[in-house]
Amino acid sequence: MKSQKLFAELLGTGFLTMSILGSGMMAKNLTDNSGVQLLIVAIATVVTLGLMIALMQPISGAHFNPAVSLIAFVNKQMKAMEFFSMVLTQVLGALLGAVIANVMFGHAAFESATIERTGSALLFSEVVATAGLIFSIMVAIYNGKPQTLHWVVPLWIGGAYFFTSSTTFANPAVTFARTFSDSLTGISLSSAGLFILAQFIGAFVGLGAAKIVKIISD
Repeated sequence: MKSQKLFAELLGTGFLTMSILGSGMMAKNLTDNSGVQLLIVAIATVVTLGLMIALMQPISGAHFNPAVSLIAFVNKQMKAMEFFSMVLTQVLGALLGAVIANVMFGHAAFESATIERTGSALLFSEVVATAGLIFSIMVAIYNGKPQTLHWVVPLWIGGAYFFTSSTTFANPAVTFARTFSDSLTGISLSSAGLFILAQFIGAFVGLGAAKIVKIISD
């Protein structure tokens, strides 16, 4: 795999993670209103994600997400070694983004998140959030419009912030990295495992739904 592709994934996932954690810390500093805090994080995430996809899609495909890469692998769009390299790079990028966000706001570079996110409602929300993400991506691709992903993906994520009880993590690499930041948008390590499992389940649900739409439209 070309080093440029991996570097693009490293940067994109890093900036995405940094925007989620950093905006959470800034939101906590600015206001105690939970609705305003959520809005701040959502705006920062949507803007950063859209920008990173627009910049990095021509280089790496702008996955920034192991769930997205897994679906690409399942669809035989990448080989096993490429898939594992992508996922490892995404995890490293997410960890780097977490460290930078922590240091920018005066936290320890690595710390343990203490926010517990448990319960079937939150896990189901992660299935829905990730299913919608993959569905949106695949339908855009099936329709021959991958160039729209820089706004399709952020629109889904931005909306899902407000209609899912989990506030749509929908990314295993970023979820793992968020366990190392004891901040508003962090998640305890004990909660992260089931979140990640729910995200991978959601990815396959989204792929299945997109394939059904493709069959019907054909």
